[in-house]
Amino acid sequence: MSGHALEEARERILAVFVNPDAEDDEYSELEFGGLVEAAQGEVVGTVRQRVDRPTSATFVRSGKVQEIAGFAAELDADVVAFDCELTGVQIRNLEEAIEKRVIDRPTLILDIFARRAHTKEGQLQVELAMMSYRLPRLMSVYTKFERQKGGIGMRGPGETKLESDRRMVKARIAKLTEEIAKVKEHREQQRQERERLPYPLVSLVGYTSAGKSTLMNRIADTAVLADAMPFATLDPTTRLVTSETGSKIFLSDTVGFIRRLPTTLVAAFRATLEEVARSHLLLHVVDASLDGWEIQRDAVLDTLEVIGAADLPILTVFNKSDLLAPGHAERIAEEWPGSVAVSALHGEGVGELLRAVQDRITIGWREVDVLLPYDQSSLIESCHKYGRVLSEEYTPEGVAIRSDVPAEWAERLAAFARK
Repeated sequence: MSGHALEEARERILAVFVNPDAEDDEYSELEFGGLVEAAQGEVVGTVRQRVDRPTSATFVRSGKVQEIAGFAAELDADVVAFDCELTGVQIRNLEEAIEKRVIDRPTLILDIFARRAHTKEGQLQVELAMMSYRLPRLMSVYTKFERQKGGIGMRGPGETKLESDRRMVKARIAKLTEEIAKVKEHREQQRQERERLPYPLVSLVGYTSAGKSTLMNRIADTAVLADAMPFATLDPTTRLVTSETGSKIFLSDTVGFIRRLPTTLVAAFRATLEEVARSHLLLHVVDASLDGWEIQRDAVLDTLEVIGAADLPILTVFNKSDLLAPGHAERIAEEWPGSVAVSALHGEGVGELLRAVQDRITIGWREVDVLLPYDQSSLIESCHKYGRVLSEEYTPEGVAIRSDVPAEWAERLAAFARK
């Protein structure tokens, strides 16, 4: 298909912004436009309405609904997309009044996730999130009729369809939950195998499009899809990385976060996100080239709170320094103690980042000075493999090693300490 044909296939979207804070207008519009583009849509017009108290029927008041309907018709929009979460009743009423398909922010994000899910696990998680999101909306369509408990026009097929639809969705949710539990069991086995090797787990977290995958590719020499589009990659990737000093870490790339991430998505991806909560260190990648990077940073910190990872050690990585004036990203990093500035794309600052990671993960390590008999070759190998050997000398009695090692290894080696 030609690029022109692909462009013609894009759905025409009228975006409706209802954020109550004027200071968020520009950021909200830019972000929502990126989501629409990622879902293969095109924003052809925008409507703004401050909404402090949404109406139960249509979220915005009837006068604004008519204005939206007229604008959608004038622009020949295919879809009206609200940058908020709508109930099933609100969507139904809006569609009847506007005579266009209506979607909300969670539906848009779920659509993007569905496009990006390539592995079996990712597809299961996305479908579970979709079904969980649709179930209460499916039921709400019938709500005002259910109270009648039958009656004229509601006997037979009407109630049967409600029960049938509800039963089908619930059954599918149960099946998906069961399949994801099996995947989680397999992931747990992989995690236990990893933990047999006492290498620290360092996870990349950050807002979608902050550059996590580009940084992963730079550090671990992987080929993870690195795209400017939101949620370019959903499937976690973990690689063993060796530092300049020879020490090793497991480095994991994770799904990007976003403001107001649908709770059904957080729940569906919980098995994946639990990997983050098990990390020894989080690298919080921030796109320093954006004016609204503070908003993105706070959204990531809020999500870490939800998944139980807020108390983990965090090293903030201000990325995309190449898009800023020389030295600007470094000045930002100086203002935020415990952070570094990098360009994941070009490699600037990555060496400093890796040294900072090394310093963080060796906190709590202990220096040992041991004499290991030659018949303890596995312990000698472990000092090299899991620690940082400072000196090594071969003597008639064995190998004299001075090494920094994790605390658990220091306890194993205590019996061989040199007097």
